[in-house]
Amino acid sequence: MLNYMKMNVNFESAGVKIAGHLYLPKGEVDGPRPAIVIGHPGAAVKEQSAGLYAKRLAEQGFITLTFDAAYQGESEGEPRGLEDPYHRVEDFKAAVSFLSIRNEVDSERIGALGICASGGYVIPATVTDHRIKAVATVSAADIHLQFRKGSDGKQDPAIFKSMLDAAAQARTSEARGEGIGVFPIFPETEDQARAIGDLHAFEGWEYYCTDRAQHQRSAKLFTWNSIDRIAYFEAFRFIEQISPRPLLMIAGTQAVTSWMTTEAFAKANEPKELYWLDGATHVDTYDKDEYVTPAVSKLSAFFRGNLSQSGLI
Repeated sequence: MLNYMKMNVNFESAGVKIAGHLYLPKGEVDGPRPAIVIGHPGAAVKEQSAGLYAKRLAEQGFITLTFDAAYQGESEGEPRGLEDPYHRVEDFKAAVSFLSIRNEVDSERIGALGICASGGYVIPATVTDHRIKAVATVSAADIHLQFRKGSDGKQDPAIFKSMLDAAAQARTSEARGEGIGVFPIFPETEDQARAIGDLHAFEGWEYYCTDRAQHQRSAKLFTWNSIDRIAYFEAFRFIEQISPRPLLMIAGTQAVTSWMTTEAFAKANEPKELYWLDGATHVDTYDKDEYVTPAVSKLSAFFRGNLSQSGLI
């Protein structure tokens, strides 16, 4: 028997209708509860890793809200497949606004959690929105660094330059009336995914493109005009301004992207905590119970201690 109730909800983000899932814990409490906004990885939808964490945290007594990014999933917005970092930040703020006026939610006790790319988006959202009282990340990734330097930080700079060239050409083609240019996010087959010779890339393909976690609405294509938007977005530039609100960053010891977390954490001011999941890769933290369970336990304790009255839900 589920210890929570899930509701389909909608709210507006910068003129775009956003589709969300609101998880309400069962059981009586004395007054409104604390709530957590949870953002999904790039290319994902609310039903995947964000939904898993939302359910698990709802079982711990928190109201949780997941949502599909604008232009993706069940949310509205054209062109489809646009990855606009600045709108993704607005999505977080709009989600906080939605929660802040609900009777079940204590508007003074709202936290935020970002997974992968949302771990980058949630940082500037928190910096600029003081309604977020505590923030956490799981396998945080700055999408700008992901594209410019690669998941391991060692990518040839010429690769990103060629992507910017392609994005510029796509804008010219669009001006000619030839439509919005798109590019695939993942290889088409397992053989192609393995041929890349990159475990991180293969795990991404396996998560999004096989029975492990694939979803019909998760993005398989991004628009080329996403690239020049991504190019000048710096997720962790002002991370020190989260203080004095608390920050928790969680990453796997075997995650090729963990350098993004450690560099961001070093820039952040206290109070802050870095929690390592021993043996976990980046994608392991999305759905593997041996890593999700300790991550949720740590997140629950973090939010319970920083959002709850006298440490109680």
